[in-house]
Amino acid sequence: MSAPKTILKKMKKEIDWRELERRMEASRVAVERIWAPTAEDTQRILRERARALAREAVPAETADATIEVIEFLLAHEQYAIASEYVRGVDPLEDLTPLPCTPPFVLGIVNVRGEILSIIDLKKFFDLPEKGLTDLNKVIVLESANMVFGIVVDAISGVRRILRTDIQSSLPTLTGIREDYLLGVTAERVVILDAEKLLTDGKLIVQEQVVG
Repeated sequence: MSAPKTILKKMKKEIDWRELERRMEASRVAVERIWAPTAEDTQRILRERARALAREAVPAETADATIEVIEFLLAHEQYAIASEYVRGVDPLEDLTPLPCTPPFVLGIVNVRGEILSIIDLKKFFDLPEKGLTDLNKVIVLESANMVFGIVVDAISGVRRILRTDIQSSLPTLTGIREDYLLGVTAERVVILDAEKLLTDGKLIVQEQVVG
């Protein structure tokens, strides 16, 4: 018998193939355990998939039946405004007062290189000066021809509201703010008419003064 054949026969005798297969199977199981998602990961993935499917499943007519709003707190009351008119939310910093302007015009600020006038809705709507005193959040409203910021006490969040759930008004909502209402929800969230605010003659005048 030649030397190579003798060595090969010897190697076959020394290798325990069953033991090798057992070790390979154990390694495969260990790798699968390492890469297998935890129960928390699985729930998170399922929730993300459900949200994605929900977004895809919403028909256009359902989307048209709702309005997305940004809710905010003002004088201990909940207000909201359509997000389509909201360009962003920024901190109120380095406010420069303007002389010879109505009390509801707080002044101007520089927001990312753009000078914007800032309106205090409490004063504009003649609301009581109560609630948080540090008006430090600015909601920047924008239309094709107008942009300015409004200060609010706090941002509550973003959500969608069924248009059918919006009532025309409430008896308690009187005064100047009644002229700028889109409606009120059953939870007494006051939805402002952003388009009317952005086309209001008094605010346009103030914007021209600022310019």
